[in-house]
Amino acid sequence: MAGNNRKRNVAIIGVCSLILVAMVVAAAITTKGKDSDNNGQDVTTSQKAIESICQTTRYQHTCVESLESSAEGSSDPKELIQKSFQVTMKKIKEAIENSTMLQKLEKDPRAKLALENCQKLAWQAVNDLNRTHIKFESFEFNDLSHWIADLKIWLSGAITYQETCLDGFEKTTGETEEKMKKALNSSMELTSNALYMITEISSVFTSLNAGSSSRRRRLLLFDEAPVLGHGNELLPDWVDMRRRRLLAAKEIKPDIVVAKDGSGKYKTINEALKNIPNHRNQTYVLYIKQGVYNEKVEFTSSMTNLMVIGDGPTKTRITGNLNFKDGTPTYLTATAAVMGDYFIAKDIGFENSAGPEKHQAVALRVAADKSIFYNCHIDGYQDTLCVHTYRQFYRDCVIRGTIDFVFGDGAAVFQNCTLAVRKPLKEQHCIVTAQGRTDARQPTGLVFQNCSIVADSSYDEVKGEVKTYLGRPWKEYSRTIIMESSIDDLIQPEGWVEWNKTFALSTLFYTEFNNRGSGSSKKERVKWQGVKELQINRVQRFTASQFLDGDAWIPSTGIPYTPGFFLSPPQNDDSVEYSPVDDEEYKDLGSVDPVATPVSAPVAAPAESPTESSAEAPTESSAEAPTTELVVVEAPQSESPVESPAADSEEHRTDTQAPSPAESPSGEVWLNSSDGSDGSS
Repeated sequence: MAGNNRKRNVAIIGVCSLILVAMVVAAAITTKGKDSDNNGQDVTTSQKAIESICQTTRYQHTCVESLESSAEGSSDPKELIQKSFQVTMKKIKEAIENSTMLQKLEKDPRAKLALENCQKLAWQAVNDLNRTHIKFESFEFNDLSHWIADLKIWLSGAITYQETCLDGFEKTTGETEEKMKKALNSSMELTSNALYMITEISSVFTSLNAGSSSRRRRLLLFDEAPVLGHGNELLPDWVDMRRRRLLAAKEIKPDIVVAKDGSGKYKTINEALKNIPNHRNQTYVLYIKQGVYNEKVEFTSSMTNLMVIGDGPTKTRITGNLNFKDGTPTYLTATAAVMGDYFIAKDIGFENSAGPEKHQAVALRVAADKSIFYNCHIDGYQDTLCVHTYRQFYRDCVIRGTIDFVFGDGAAVFQNCTLAVRKPLKEQHCIVTAQGRTDARQPTGLVFQNCSIVADSSYDEVKGEVKTYLGRPWKEYSRTIIMESSIDDLIQPEGWVEWNKTFALSTLFYTEFNNRGSGSSKKERVKWQGVKELQINRVQRFTASQFLDGDAWIPSTGIPYTPGFFLSPPQNDDSVEYSPVDDEEYKDLGSVDPVATPVSAPVAAPAESPTESSAEAPTESSAEAPTTELVVVEAPQSESPVESPAADSEEHRTDTQAPSPAESPSGEVWLNSSDGSDGSS
């Protein structure tokens, strides 16, 4: 009987969800729409619906034009949004064909590589739009907040992939870059429009959930329906039972072993990757034994739910030396590239050893949604770590570099990590971050929480001579948050530095909150419009539980995780002049003034740091790595991989003048000019 009731409720929920999504979409476009009858013209119902839905977008003319040619008379808002996804995918595919033709004619080696790269990136954008289309069609009524979070981060990824294609033409000759800009212009505008549409739906959900504490909960029709976080009835479908057992266990039996000394099944990582199963819904464990692996490694998008474990970040190291100066586009210099969703790396070192004289040289590039890096070292100089796209979580990691050594446009939270600034080339400055958000509605940014920003031992000999900054704006809506962290005195009193004169100084979003250390004083920080002084409730949205939707996918992995603040946050101070809320601050949430949630108390964890970490943990940390150490137990070489249990069934660019070299955030090398002033080349 209980089973029949559950089936009946699920059926009712399915019907109601279709009704609700239509109501919500209609509400979103109606509240933003304008009265189209004022001009006295007889406008069809479909035209009215198109004009209304396009009022929510950034590129309205492109939106109307695309839907008028593809809507086939439909006035259903949900169907129109789905049509917009389809049209956008079609436009990107046309750009891919264009790039293929251009590549055949291109003679400049750099431009030829850039075009080849564009094709791959464009297909990634198509994949993001396709999965957005599929998920939007399914409409997960019982999981609205996570449903919307997925749609927004995937659409943001599609924007970033197209932007990265254009970035690749730095230092190329001829007209190829302009031709690709033109080819991608429509699709980039349409992708931005799609993100705007979904964000407006998010805004309506926010308003529905606002008000009293009972209304602030997720919208539910039936108490019997299982809700994530309300008991153990429902967990994310990707968190299979095997992964939970693996991470809860003290010993792990890997599926496949790599060892340079021949004691594993394979001697190289790339050999092993040829045998990794594709598109798995269950965890597959790759154990890489101690050794230095000089390989360019790509964990492709088909390698989902892959867990990679080493013997420690100073013992198991993946290294390479591809670099921009020798002719490789920055995107392709990565020693290791991670693209499979739900990836976990533990106790691994990633390195690009090209050195500062080779300029951009990426050690690790990550474009894997809901990926985790625990007790890893990421070493390089210029452009060390590219947090390219999607949601990423870093815990107890060490990242070393010189210029823009954490960059990209993912939504990334770093907890208990050490950012160590290395000695740069003579006359270079050092910059820790260069975040690359291009649209105010992208739910992306860099968040450093309970981290340490320190000088590497190599930096000591130039300390006092080399200027070091927290970050600079690579793209127009660059967003970086540093909170509850220790900032050493190597950081300049100004804190932040411009990219190119006044570019993005009013649209960027930088804030520092409750930090400590000799370089943390904000008295002499730059006074740009985009540098914010925030109250507690405005900072809390950047804690991991809210910014990454982290409670839904991180705790179940067993990786140490602090959902809220580490420390008791200081109370609002009447003597502090807080920044006013501007139009851009909450655009990625789809609301100007979201309901403030109660400030969560700090969450303590067991207190033992992971093995093999060479970083000094912040002394005031209230949450560190667990006491349990995972020990990898090898299967005999003759054994086949462990079988897992069966799974349950206008122009895109803004008017603001952006810097011309845009291949990577390190397209410019910071120098001192002859008169001692700051300059660039």
